[in-house]
Amino acid sequence: MKSFIKCIDCIEGMKELSDNSIDLTVTSPPYDDLRNYNSIIDFKEVIHQLYRITKEGGVVVWNVNDRIKDGSKTLTSFRQAIMFQEEGFNVNDVMIWKKVNPISQFFQPRYNQCFEYMFVFSKGKPKTFNPIMVECKSAGLEYKSTAKQITGDKDRIYKEFTINDKKVADNIWEFAVAQNKTEHPAVFPEELPFRHIKTWTNEGDIVFDPFLGSGTTALVAKDMDRIYIGFEIEEKYFKIAEERLKNKYNLFDLLEETE
Repeated sequence: MKSFIKCIDCIEGMKELSDNSIDLTVTSPPYDDLRNYNSIIDFKEVIHQLYRITKEGGVVVWNVNDRIKDGSKTLTSFRQAIMFQEEGFNVNDVMIWKKVNPISQFFQPRYNQCFEYMFVFSKGKPKTFNPIMVECKSAGLEYKSTAKQITGDKDRIYKEFTINDKKVADNIWEFAVAQNKTEHPAVFPEELPFRHIKTWTNEGDIVFDPFLGSGTTALVAKDMDRIYIGFEIEEKYFKIAEERLKNKYNLFDLLEETE
C-alpha cells in the first residue's frame, strides 16, 4: 500500500480500505460540538469501520475531550470509549495530554481545564510497543526486601534488586498546544502523533487518520518513514493538509504516491 490522502467522508473512505490493513490510527475527531465542522458524525459506524480495518494487534489512539453543558461535563468521551469496548476493542490505556500552555478561562466554579484524553484502544494485545523511556532519579540504588510466596508458604522470599537507569514513561504527557499558523481551528501538536507513532509502530507500518484536519498525523508519519493514509471531509481543511505536505516534501502531485 502507498501513502495517500483523500477529501472524503471518513466512513465512505474506510469502506474502501481492506480488512485488517491498518497498524495504527491516531486521530482527534470533532467532539461535543466544541467547534463547527459542518458535518454530523455517526460515531458508532466510525468505530465499527475502525475495528474492521485495524490489524490484529493494531492500535487506535482517540484524542477527545468533553464540553460543559448546562453546568455539567457531558462525559461524551467515556461514552465513546465504551462504544469502542463494545465493538471489541481492548481499552489498553487511558492517557492524558497535559497542555503546558492552556488557554485561561473566565471565572467558573471549577479549575482551569488543562488536559485532554488520549484513549488507547487495541485489537487484541498490541503487537508493537516501543515505549518512551525516561531517566530514573534513583538509578543505581540497591534495595533489600522480603515478599510473601505465591504458594502461600509462611516463609517469605528475600530479594535484592538495583534500580535501573531508565523506566517506561508515565501515561501523562506534557507538551504545548500547537501554534496554529493555518485556518484550521484545532491543529494537532506534532509531539502527540510523534510519540504514539514511535510507541505503537515500526518503520514501514501504516498510520491512519480518519479526521485528518490540517494533516499533522500524515506529516509526522512521513517524517518517521511510515505509510500514511488520511481522510478529511471538509475541502478547505483538506487543501490545508495537501499544501502542508506539498510544501514540506516537494510533493507536487500527491497522487504520485498512490500510483
